[in-house]
Amino acid sequence: MNGGIGRAGLVGMMLAALVGCGGGASGDSDGSAKAKAKAGVGARTTAAASESPVASASQDRLSSDVLQSRWWTWAASEPEATNPVADEDGRECGRNQPKDVWFLAGTFGTRAERTCTVPGGVPLAFPLVNLVADPADCAEFMSAAEGSAVLDGEETDAETSRGETISVDGVAGNPVTGTGERFTATGCGLWVQLPPLRSGKHTLEIRGRSQDFSVAVDYALTVESA
Repeated sequence: MNGGIGRAGLVGMMLAALVGCGGGASGDSDGSAKAKAKAGVGARTTAAASESPVASASQDRLSSDVLQSRWWTWAASEPEATNPVADEDGRECGRNQPKDVWFLAGTFGTRAERTCTVPGGVPLAFPLVNLVADPADCAEFMSAAEGSAVLDGEETDAETSRGETISVDGVAGNPVTGTGERFTATGCGLWVQLPPLRSGKHTLEIRGRSQDFSVAVDYALTVESA
């Protein structure tokens, strides 16, 4: 679910979520849940430097396991009514954002058009399609995973995470993991990290797919002056 685990269990124990969010999780040794959602680890734009929409300041990228742990925890931090993955128009995009990175979400398998204001000087991170499950499920999921992110008409590069151990916290009743408990599982997916964008208007088109799950989100971003 570029996602996230599932609508209150991305898939009954399969959950789907955006920006890439897709994920599933295991709470303990007796049970597991799987999810697909749209939000690895690094990406760079292919635009020429003189025309790049990205600010010149360099930013250290998050490691893949840290990125996935933090993104899934963010995606699971709100109940459905205010959840950024379930958001249809972008009004919830600022919920619980950390200060050092701005996360974007995918959907639970639907298409969305979102308008979002982003603070200046902050890097962006999101999945094209992703999953939280066990190693075998991630291997199967990633064998068919594909996606793209187009920023201001220029396609970016995404990195692939085929399976890393991550830890996720959520609030009770959230539609991404369906649980308020902390759990450890395997995270995988196609991920993009962008350095801070230049102030002004930007467009971002996110597409992701694996097996029978797909994500499509169009963002109209306004980046504030740093």
